[in-house]
Amino acid sequence: MNGSLYPAARTFAPRLEEHFARHAAAGPNGAPPGAPLPDARAIEALIDAAFWASLQREEGYAPEISLAFLPPARAARPLMFGAPLPLGPRALARLAPAVERPGIHLGVWRERGELVVWGTTRAIPSSCLVIEVLGPGLMVVKHRTREDSAKFQNVAVFEGEQVKVLSPQSVDVSDHPAVLKSLIAPEPPGSPDDPVDVLLRLAVSMRAHKRGGTLLVVPARTETWRESIVHPIEYAVEPAFTELADLVREAVVGGPSPGPGALGRAVDAVAGLTAVDGATLITDRYELLAFGVKIGRPDGRPRVERVILTEPIEGGAASVVAPVELGGTRHISAAQFAHDQQGAVALAASQDGHFTIFAWSTRDGLVHAHRVETLLL
Repeated sequence: MNGSLYPAARTFAPRLEEHFARHAAAGPNGAPPGAPLPDARAIEALIDAAFWASLQREEGYAPEISLAFLPPARAARPLMFGAPLPLGPRALARLAPAVERPGIHLGVWRERGELVVWGTTRAIPSSCLVIEVLGPGLMVVKHRTREDSAKFQNVAVFEGEQVKVLSPQSVDVSDHPAVLKSLIAPEPPGSPDDPVDVLLRLAVSMRAHKRGGTLLVVPARTETWRESIVHPIEYAVEPAFTELADLVREAVVGGPSPGPGALGRAVDAVAGLTAVDGATLITDRYELLAFGVKIGRPDGRPRVERVILTEPIEGGAASVVAPVELGGTRHISAAQFAHDQQGAVALAASQDGHFTIFAWSTRDGLVHAHRVETLLL
């Protein structure tokens, strides 16, 4: 608590303190009280400890942990340590193997004026500061979106000396297909099987397999997309596979429950197909049409030379770049598809973790490339 050795922690702690204060103040009247608000000194100490812990190794593995700023009394069914542990890099790294599974948080609170790790918890209130360590030097600051939601909202991404504070509202997607709007600025779901953010979950699952991939989302009951695909299609799906579409439709109309986790399993199954060389093709109703398809430029169509690039972060000004500046063949072909099929959306994941969404902007007369990996961590 006497000062961090990671400069970015001190630089950004006051801005994060302001964010959590604004988020708590904007909560709906009558909602259950959220977590105690973190002050800048606590935020700085937590980020500093998380950063140095991320550089440790425990039996050869890099730590993957989640820290929650929360007193034990506010946690649901906390697992309490007999003696609190110091908030230090080595102590956090040693605990990492026990708490690396999703949904487990190390609880951190003050005891006799010092921040300590008091135990673990699986349930935390809204507005609770969470710092997730994802890899060496890579951390995400986040919080629950609301009390009845399992979803988290990313606030800032720390990656070494580079820090990105998210600002999804800074990106205008008003002239893009509705399916893209649900990804850039999704409504928070009320349960793990809520269908409102299916495209976001597909993107997260695509990124998770770390092989890279492309997902093409085309308007349902149209055939114009065939102009931009090389034929014959080796892995055509006939008839269209509708498991994911059926689950989404049943959830919307209140049909019979297929069982917990069914939607997530269906999402992972479709996202897994994007690991096959080529692109996976679905409709905007989530019907699977094909995978492993090759994208081609229709005869007479111009080659994409420029795209508008934006990122949903503070200070992320739009720029016009060549598609080759965004990645290799996968990104260039995805940009070409979005140019030629202007009602479609193309999602491209790189093996290095970058994630770009391409959609035609009628207002600008160019393909718009949205870099969104900061939303998916």
